[in-house]
Amino acid sequence: MVVIPPYLRFALIGVCLLGGIALWVSMGIWYGIFFVLTGLILLGGYIFLGTVAPAAKKIQVQDFDGAEKILNLTLKPSWLYSANQAFYYMMRGNIALSRKDMVAGEAWLRKAESIEIPTPTERATLQFQLAQIEFQRKNFSAAKKYLKKAKEANIKIPQIREQMDMLDQALKQSGQMKAAQRMGKQGHRMMGRSGKRRRPRNQ
Repeated sequence: MVVIPPYLRFALIGVCLLGGIALWVSMGIWYGIFFVLTGLILLGGYIFLGTVAPAAKKIQVQDFDGAEKILNLTLKPSWLYSANQAFYYMMRGNIALSRKDMVAGEAWLRKAESIEIPTPTERATLQFQLAQIEFQRKNFSAAKKYLKKAKEANIKIPQIREQMDMLDQALKQSGQMKAAQRMGKQGHRMMGRSGKRRRPRNQ
């Protein structure tokens, strides 16, 4: 898939539309129609696909500032096709999480969750990120729920599988610690009751 950088797309849109209209007026419709149609196709791609694809390339190399600048060039996120809209929100969430802004990161990811994501890998990634957020706030039951959804996608990518397994182990350890703490508290209460001695009556 050819990814056109945003500013190059803008330049091509301007050249094709203005040049095509000029040719249309001066030399006739058949001389300018090709350029006008090309400009309209490029404009439609910008409106309905946004700048998601070039921003994703920046995310891949961990250039989050560059990705944010490119995403800011999207005309209106709500006009994007559903898949691109979901990816837009996910990338916004990733950028916020990279800056340790958990509140904004979760808000963007929740927006992505409300949209049908077509690819299993991206669905699993989203659910896994939400599981991590819930784990960090020690909401282990919610973290398990999201991790289960991520695993249901049956992703075969080793790196993602390894991260899921690590989170799964951490959740199991947290459950064991909670159980031990509950047993410890009950044991202390039982020891306290059994350790009480009756005071002798005053004669």
